[in-house]
Amino acid sequence: MITALNLFKSLDWTIHTIRFIKNHFWVIFGLGLIAAFGRAIQLRAFGPISPLSHTLLEVVVESARVLIFVYALGLTNVKTGVLRLVQLVTNKQSRKQNWRVAVQKVKDKWPSLLINLIVFSVIALLFNKLINHIAYETCLYITLQARQVISSQSSEWALILFFKNISVIPFTLIFNALFCLWLVNRLPKQMAYS
Repeated sequence: MITALNLFKSLDWTIHTIRFIKNHFWVIFGLGLIAAFGRAIQLRAFGPISPLSHTLLEVVVESARVLIFVYALGLTNVKTGVLRLVQLVTNKQSRKQNWRVAVQKVKDKWPSLLINLIVFSVIALLFNKLINHIAYETCLYITLQARQVISSQSSEWALILFFKNISVIPFTLIFNALFCLWLVNRLPKQMAYS
């Protein structure tokens, strides 16, 4: 029983990630969907596009991803997330203090760090296996092309990256944002987010 409780405590940042996604699913999914459609369009899912459109879509895709990251870094407050990033870059004293806290945290909690990274890797692997299965082992891609939902000029990668942008990529961005908070002891004790 004590071992299971210790394992649960060790997985605090992974559990925070999963609960954060659960509690803010529609915001995260919406931003992921913007990135997913942008990337699918770039990969000619709906036909060829101009180089200018490709560049503009890259800005849209990356902006959606950055918003997911700062949304999580600010624990649902984008302004707070941006301020934390700005403070990291501009405030030398704060950066030194955060660096000291992070080094000490890694020294003290390296087993927890390792366990969280292993669990994250397994979850990401499962997401990727499922996406590859959908793309290569089902008839979805062929059916979408046959029904002219996607262009015959697109490849499976349009489908693969569409699903990655609504699943594993947001999961990874939130996991990394909460890792930054975990490193400097700013991950909230309570697992509820406003």
